[in-house]
Formats: sequence, structure tokens, C-alpha cells
Amino acid sequence: MAESPMQINALIVDATDPERLAAFWSELLGRPVVARMGPYVWLLREGGLGLGFQRTDDPKSGKNRMHFDITSPDPAAEQQRVELLGGRRLEQYADGGFLVMADPEGNEFCVIPEGPFELDDEGRADYLG
Repeated sequence: MAESPMQINALIVDATDPERLAAFWSELLGRPVVARMGPYVWLLREGGLGLGFQRTDDPKSGKNRMHFDITSPDPAAEQQRVELLGGRRLEQYADGGFLVMADPEGNEFCVIPEGPFELDDEGRADYLG
């Protein structure tokens, strides 16, 4: 496959309160807020990838078409920390075996183990026991 001159530079999350959402993700990921420009709040770039939050007047509606998978040595233990920061578990996805959480504005993300884990033929995970 030929090398493409295009790369993903940053992921931008729409937010009705970008300061609040940036603070949540900053604490969760250990990436400090490093810039504010116009309607954007930016976290420290890591691994070449930027993460920004853009102010919008439109609240989130419906399921995300794209979500973050965040790794942790102990996903089950991480749930409490996410909730203390203002996130919540989305129980409607529990049958899939993934730890699906939502940030304070309802954006879905999964907390997955750092190492490999198994999926069954239906795509259900097994790492939560």
C-alpha cells in the first residue's frame, strides 16, 4: 500500500461547555489544557495526536458515530474514577461485555484492558468477567 501524505492531526469533540469537557478529559487522560483559541480548548498533544473541544450551541443527540477506546490496566476499577469526574456508565451496552462510559456531555467511550482480550463470534468482550 502506498504511503499517504495525509494523517489524522487532531480529534475535535463538539461541546456545549468546552471548558468543562476539556477539564474532564484532561483529568481522565493526564493531559493538561495547553491552549484556548476562539471556540476551542486544547489538551496537550501526545503521540502526534491533538485533542480539542469546540464550543457549539447544539447539544449531543443520538449515539456517537465514532468513539474513543481508552486503555487501562484495570478497566473495572477505572469506572469509579470516571464517575467521580462526572462521567457515567451506559448500562444499555452491558450485554456486549465492554465497559462503555459517557463523558459529562454524553459522548460514549470504552475503557478496555491494556493487553489482549477475547471477543466471541458476536463481538462480545470478556474482560469484565
